[in-house]
Amino acid sequence: MKKVLFVLIGSTLIACSGNAETANTTELELKTEEKTTTLSAPQGGYVDLTYAAESSVNAVVYIKVTQMGKTHKVTYRDPFEEFFGDFFGHSQRTPQQREYKEPDRRGSGSGVIISADGYIVTNNHVVAGADEILVKLNDNREFSGRIVGLDANTDLALIKIEGKNLPTLPIGNSDNLKIGEWVLAVGNPFNLTSTVTAGIVSAKARSLGANGIESFIQTDAAINQGNSGGALVNAKGELVGINAMLYSQTGSYSGYGFAIPTSIMNKVVADLKAYGTVQRAVLGVTGGDVTNYIDSEKAKGNTPDLGTLTGVWVNEVMEGSAAAEAGLKKGDAIIRFNDKEVHKMSEMQEAIAQHRPGDKVSITWLRDKKKHTETVTLKNSQGSTKILQEVDVDEMGVSMEPLSANEKARLGVPYGLVVKAIRNGKMQKAGVSKGTIILAVNDIRMEKALDWENAVKAANQSADRTLWIKAIAPSGRKQSFVIDLNE
Repeated sequence: MKKVLFVLIGSTLIACSGNAETANTTELELKTEEKTTTLSAPQGGYVDLTYAAESSVNAVVYIKVTQMGKTHKVTYRDPFEEFFGDFFGHSQRTPQQREYKEPDRRGSGSGVIISADGYIVTNNHVVAGADEILVKLNDNREFSGRIVGLDANTDLALIKIEGKNLPTLPIGNSDNLKIGEWVLAVGNPFNLTSTVTAGIVSAKARSLGANGIESFIQTDAAINQGNSGGALVNAKGELVGINAMLYSQTGSYSGYGFAIPTSIMNKVVADLKAYGTVQRAVLGVTGGDVTNYIDSEKAKGNTPDLGTLTGVWVNEVMEGSAAAEAGLKKGDAIIRFNDKEVHKMSEMQEAIAQHRPGDKVSITWLRDKKKHTETVTLKNSQGSTKILQEVDVDEMGVSMEPLSANEKARLGVPYGLVVKAIRNGKMQKAGVSKGTIILAVNDIRMEKALDWENAVKAANQSADRTLWIKAIAPSGRKQSFVIDLNE
C-alpha cells in the first residue's frame, strides 16, 4: 500500500504526496509499537483563496509619488575669471550666484480603498513629503490624490481621490486572527501591479522598534519593496492589516513581513478624517515586557518574582498621568487593560491606541504578587483630555525665504530664513515681525523653506506641540519666541 503524507496547516488538510483516496479523512491515526493515538483534524478540507484574491486586487491601488526638487541659489566664483581677469585685465572677485535645482525624487507603493467615495489607507513613509500623488486602479484608471492626514507614530496615512462607486475592501477584525490562519498580501512589489502572495499568520503583537506605536501582524506571505501600504487579507476577503515592512538582511523578502493591524488602523483613520491629526491617549508609563525584565535580572544574578511571567513591567510613571492617578509605581506588572490580558508591551500599546483622551479604562496590575484594579481616565501627552487640531503651515501666517549671501555676510550667520511677509497668525501673535531672521526651530537649523514646513509638521506630532524659535532681528539683536500649537 502506498504511503500518504499529510501536513496540517491552519484548517487545511493538504495531501503532499501519494494517492488521494484518503483526502477527506478527518482523523489521522499515528501508530507506534505500544499504542494508537487518534488526533482530530478540523473539518472543511482545502481553503479556497481565489475569492479573497479576486475581490482584493481591485481595491488595492498603485501609488506613485513625486517630490519636486528644490531650487537653491549657489554662490560661486569663476576660477578662470579670477585668474585671467576681464577683457581689460581687471580681476572680478565679486561672488556671483546661480540657481541650482535638485532632481525630482520619485517612489511608489500601494494603498487600500476603504470607502466608495475614495478614501485610501497607505503607509506614512509612502506619501510623506510628496508634492504629487498619482493613484492607479487595477482597471488602469488614474486619479490625483491628496493627503488627508499623516501619522508617523503608526506609519499610517490617509489620502483621498475624487471618485464614486469605487471598489472597496470590507474591514475585518484583526483581533480575531489566529496563529496559522491563511492570509494574502496584496500590493505592487517592484512595480509588478496587482500581485497576490499567500502565507499564514506567523505571530501577532510583534514589536520591531521601528515606529513609536507598533503591534505588527507577522506573516510569511511574501512582502517586498512596493508592497508598503498594501492589504493583508484573510480568507473571507476582509482587510485585517496594512503591509508595512519586511524583515531582511538583503532588502528583499527572506521569510517574514509585517502588517499594521486594523485594530490600530481604524482609530487612526477615524481621527485623521475628523481632526487631521491623531487624538492619542497615553497611560503614562515606560517599561517593557516582564519576560525581558526577568531575563535581564537573572543575568545579574537576581531571582525576581513578580507573581507573573508575562505582562508589562513598569519602570517609570509620569507625573500627573492616568497611571499616576491610578496609583501605579515602578516595579509593578500590568497584566490587564480593560477586558484584555496583556502579555507584553506591544499588546498594551495596541489596546491603548484604540482609545482617545477622555476615555475611561480599567487597569489591573500586580504589586508584591497582589492584584490591584483601578478605573482611570486616559489623557493626551499634554496631560489634558481636550481635542487637538492639526496646525497647518499656512496658519502660522508667514512667508519666508533663505538669506542671500550678502545678508549672511552682513549679519555674520551661515544660514537662516528671513520673514518676507507676515499676516495675522500664530507667528505674529508670538511677536515675530517682517524682516525677522529665523535661525533654528526646536534645535533644527533653518536653511531652506522646507526646513520650516518640516519643523511645523514634526511639532504637530510631538508630545509638547511647541515651537522653540531662535532668531535675530534685522539689526542683529538676538531674539527667541515660543509658540504653543495647542492655543
